[in-house]
Amino acid sequence: MRRRGKNSVAVEVPHGIFSQCPAKTYTDRLGRTCAGRSVLDHCLAVGAVAARLEEMFPRELRELLFPPGACLVAGAHDIGKVSPTFVAKILRALDPACGVGPDLAGAVAGVSPDIERNWGGHAGVSQCAAASMGASSPIPEILGQHHGYSPQVEGRSGDEESFGGQAWQCEREALVEALKERMASDWPEHVNPVQARVLAGLTTVADWIGSGQHFDDPSDSWEGRVDQAVHDSGFIPFSIKKGLAFEDIFPFSANQAQVRLADAVEGPGVYLLEAPMGMGKTEAALYAAYRQLAAGKATGIYFALPTQLTSNRIHGRLRRFLEKVLEPGDPMAHAMLLHSGAWLVESEMGEEGRPGGSWFSQAKRGLLFPFAVGTLDQALMAVMNVKHGFVRAFGLAGKVVILDEVHTYDAYTGTLLDELVAFLREAGCTVIILTATLSRSRRNQLFGEEALRDDYPLVTGAPGAGDRAEIPLERPPSRPVGLAWHGEEAPVIEDALQRASDGQHILWIENTVAEAQERFRVLSARGREACIEVGLLHSRFTVADRESLEDDWVGRFGRDGRGVSRQSGCILVGTQVLEQSLDIDADFMVTRFCPTDMLFQRLGRLWRHEGTPRPVGSRCEAAMLAPTLTDAIQNPPKAFDSTESVYDAYVLCRSLGTWEGLEQVSLPDDIRPMIDATYQPREETGTMARLLHELHEGNRRKTGISTMRRLARGALSLGGKTQSEDKAGTRYSDMESTEVLLLSDIFSHSETRETVVTLLDGSRHRIPWDRHVLQRRDWRVLSVQMARQKVRVAEHQAPRALPVRLLERYGLGNCFYLGHPEAETSSLRIGLVNDAREVVGLDGQAAKEKYRTFYRHDLGYQAERRKD
Repeated sequence: MRRRGKNSVAVEVPHGIFSQCPAKTYTDRLGRTCAGRSVLDHCLAVGAVAARLEEMFPRELRELLFPPGACLVAGAHDIGKVSPTFVAKILRALDPACGVGPDLAGAVAGVSPDIERNWGGHAGVSQCAAASMGASSPIPEILGQHHGYSPQVEGRSGDEESFGGQAWQCEREALVEALKERMASDWPEHVNPVQARVLAGLTTVADWIGSGQHFDDPSDSWEGRVDQAVHDSGFIPFSIKKGLAFEDIFPFSANQAQVRLADAVEGPGVYLLEAPMGMGKTEAALYAAYRQLAAGKATGIYFALPTQLTSNRIHGRLRRFLEKVLEPGDPMAHAMLLHSGAWLVESEMGEEGRPGGSWFSQAKRGLLFPFAVGTLDQALMAVMNVKHGFVRAFGLAGKVVILDEVHTYDAYTGTLLDELVAFLREAGCTVIILTATLSRSRRNQLFGEEALRDDYPLVTGAPGAGDRAEIPLERPPSRPVGLAWHGEEAPVIEDALQRASDGQHILWIENTVAEAQERFRVLSARGREACIEVGLLHSRFTVADRESLEDDWVGRFGRDGRGVSRQSGCILVGTQVLEQSLDIDADFMVTRFCPTDMLFQRLGRLWRHEGTPRPVGSRCEAAMLAPTLTDAIQNPPKAFDSTESVYDAYVLCRSLGTWEGLEQVSLPDDIRPMIDATYQPREETGTMARLLHELHEGNRRKTGISTMRRLARGALSLGGKTQSEDKAGTRYSDMESTEVLLLSDIFSHSETRETVVTLLDGSRHRIPWDRHVLQRRDWRVLSVQMARQKVRVAEHQAPRALPVRLLERYGLGNCFYLGHPEAETSSLRIGLVNDAREVVGLDGQAAKEKYRTFYRHDLGYQAERRKD
């Protein structure tokens, strides 16, 4: 046995030792850590899982997305585990009573597994080994990235001494030859960029499933477990009823927009429905999606919405849709019709999909299910160089992808959205884009060519095989909305309270959570005196509190809310979550000024439903809280206050210039011309020229559009350093956010090796430090319950970041993903809510130096700057 250099490893090994190398460890019934399935068996199982996943795609999509040999690529992902450092790492973890053969132990004697960090672990060895075997790009890169990150292996080859030299490379080559023979396959000859991204996702997902509980015990044969493992992971075949008319699915007849969109969607391609609020765009998209599914041209539906709140609300509508279109008793119906995160309890995905894994969350896992609702951000990351971005690409491939509430405003999202649409088009998807407020220039960017018509409403269709068509629709009856302009809140508060006393349902929309909380405090205090109910909805509630508030308030303002709710008036205060994708109807609205597209979205919540009983004297009108244009241009931060931290000053001023002085707008007649007037490029002078320059180039507080576009395109590169998902921005705002777990108490018991946590509702839960103490399903139940206590807040207002090792000692890594394993501090923050409702750190001290932070069930998470 020879050694060279400080990082040298054993280079003489018995021939054929690859068959003895373990791929992982597993915990037996006695709690002992033992050597698990061999690398050869694990690779074969993962290749078989990949083949089963590939078979679930229709034939035309399989041929489009997966080159011959795709399953061999998936199976070969772990060839780098045939290396002395990885074997040494396995041996270090084993219980003394669970050893391996003397040949394998002797081959790695004295090898330090710690040096693996120099090249990204076994995945880096897989990449270098495949490249040295002659596998053409991007196959080696796919193997190297199967844990989500690009390993830093530039300049390394498969036979270098750090990887065990030529002897260990020969063992890896023997392993690949065994895989080729058993799988009757060879490396793909050509892989295009879209196939590369989808194949990388297939490889990773197959590895997760092939590492799950069905394949743990190496003494059990894996061959008969593939179908059940795939099924339990959520990849469940579904049966669609054929020949359903629109009226068979929805409780009303189709309007013209719904008919024309369904007729326009001929197959995979890109389709755009521009129509005013309240015209049934959601039903139009779902019916078009149904026809694609019934024709066997799609693998499922992903419905992407702007915010988590709106995606939660659409879940019920998708559930009712699936009940109509799936055959009775279809197992897929049961899986996806489970409420909220309950299906996480019912499904098992192994590795990253287990509690504590980075993909044990509804937001991410939903992308992989045939039917799911989620946020636009999760879809956008499919074309970003973020951890597991290619898993999202695999999850979306071949589906009907509905992108709802697409606006003109967001430049960064717009850049990414164009790239997403281009990818989805090439990945066999049917992309349906829904919007009420899109400018002509953004329409041109989405389709990559000049629009021919300016009609509104309009259906634009660009099937993958065929010419683009622009189909004008009949404009619905005009609805005038009166506008009253105010520079101060005080008179508007009095007006809102009086209207609520008269029985009106009122929406009050602010642009920041802090402003919404302040308006709620004032209105609720005054409302109690007058017996007026006042509610609050924004993004900084825990999941548990938000669901309760949504069920009450969104239901009360919904289509059927007037018939079952109290006859008295009420006021709902909220943020942007109220302007999008919610079927709510108000008698009167108060709104803080914002860009033109968002204003029209908000006004679309006024008098939305015909036939709604309204109090005598009600008029369709809105109070606009806005500065004068003169003041706005002179000093935007002062005039717009905190709104200027959310929206760009130049766009706010252009919007105000379009709206100021109007006493009435007409919906939908004014939507297209006013949006184009706001965003039409023009020459600027003076202050407006400076603001326009800052919009493009940025300033010390904000990133400009030019930089955003460079960041977006840089994020789309195949190489380079992979970004963390938490740090990958997809929105205009530069404000970073993070998740905070809110608890009433937490206490660790070393004698029983467990942590006891008390949730905000007073319930107590025990978290064992050792994973084998609970069954896998019990861990999933516990993790889902705990996740309902999380809230996402601004980074600078969150409790301090804690070391990963500290949270691991509490056992929290068994329930939550704590961040990249090499990170020093956890991505999850912990806040304790004391009796005064103040959020403090684990030591009982203030969570932040500059802020006092609080949590109340009616106000949500709030931060007050310290006066000193």
